[in-house]
Amino acid sequence: MSALFELRDVRAAHERITVLHGVSLAVAAGEVVALLGPNGAGKTTTLHVAAGVHPAESGRLLLGGRDLTGARPRDLARAGVCLIPEGRGVFPNLSVRDNLLMMTFTGRTRAEIEEVAFARFPVLARRAGQTAGTLSGGEQQMLALARGLATDPAVLLLDELSMGLAPLVVGRLYEQVAEIARQGVAVLVVEQFAAAVLGIADRAAVLVRGRIERQGHPDDGLRAELSALYLGSPT
Repeated sequence: MSALFELRDVRAAHERITVLHGVSLAVAAGEVVALLGPNGAGKTTTLHVAAGVHPAESGRLLLGGRDLTGARPRDLARAGVCLIPEGRGVFPNLSVRDNLLMMTFTGRTRAEIEEVAFARFPVLARRAGQTAGTLSGGEQQMLALARGLATDPAVLLLDELSMGLAPLVVGRLYEQVAEIARQGVAVLVVEQFAAAVLGIADRAAVLVRGRIERQGHPDDGLRAELSALYLGSPT
């Protein structure tokens, strides 16, 4: 399976302290890759480099075979890379409908965006006039996903989708993520808690202290190795 999106030997730093030491990751169209690891491993930095939000000191970023190393976040977004950051990224003082309305900059009409969003997340249709900040955490995450999908991305980057949510809600969200991948989107998911995502992941990579320590299919002994690779995360 050829990669749609790829990081090659990426190194990155925060305030001159190197946090990524040659990270290489590839995601194919229709594939879900889980990036796992403890706090401080460099998972979010990896996503930010992938989205152009954080500069890489060296290495390459490839999208559909095109070298987009050093591209601005805006240009990567236009090329089809969508980052949904930790914290959900909705406008809490706007209604659900107005949050979706802001995505008409993509060229789609309000009706088209709402039709897709409400079909995928029916609860948002019932909350359309409600202020986003008053939604439950799971509903806010659904709204963040609906906003991101309005850009019709080729690559979806998700940061800690499960944070602060009940396991049942997380399971439903990841069912949606799996469905998004089945439609041909390449999905890279950062998670600290392996159990939240391994059920839908095609492959997983474990990042420890800025290095990929293990990559493979979730059933290829990886689950058994997780506790040894980083203590403190349930598997």
